[in-house]
Amino acid sequence: MTDQVNRPKGVTSVALIAHDNKKADLIAWVEKNSVKLNKCTVYATGTTGKLIAEKTGVEVKRCHSGPLGGDQQIGALISEGKVDLLIFFWDPLEPMPHDPDIKALLRLATLWNVPSACNSATADFLVNSNLFEDFLPQRPDFDSYLNRDVPGK
Repeated sequence: MTDQVNRPKGVTSVALIAHDNKKADLIAWVEKNSVKLNKCTVYATGTTGKLIAEKTGVEVKRCHSGPLGGDQQIGALISEGKVDLLIFFWDPLEPMPHDPDIKALLRLATLWNVPSACNSATADFLVNSNLFEDFLPQRPDFDSYLNRDVPGK
């Protein structure tokens, strides 16, 4: 793991995503945590971001709707080191036609060592931890992977 250089301590950017049946839960969670979130850059997928901004006053940088590529846009932000925390309220009871996109997003969060929460209990633990203010992301060093011998090269 390698530290990001020249970066302030603490969570400075959060990505928020919610499936349709979980949007009200996420909005309630954002309202409860708006003081901390207003100190961060907040990214969200399309409709979720629109609702959060309208109902909570938290400023949101919106990506596309999840099924239209928004999950992948958030994943790209994670891989670029622009997201410190992922809050994704997904609905385990509802089949999702874009399930591969969701799995890819969660894979990227894990790969890049981004703390993630999929429900309000875990999200509360993360934002109320002392690490929320003292967190310094540890990004993996993939040099050995990038410089590996590839058969047929």
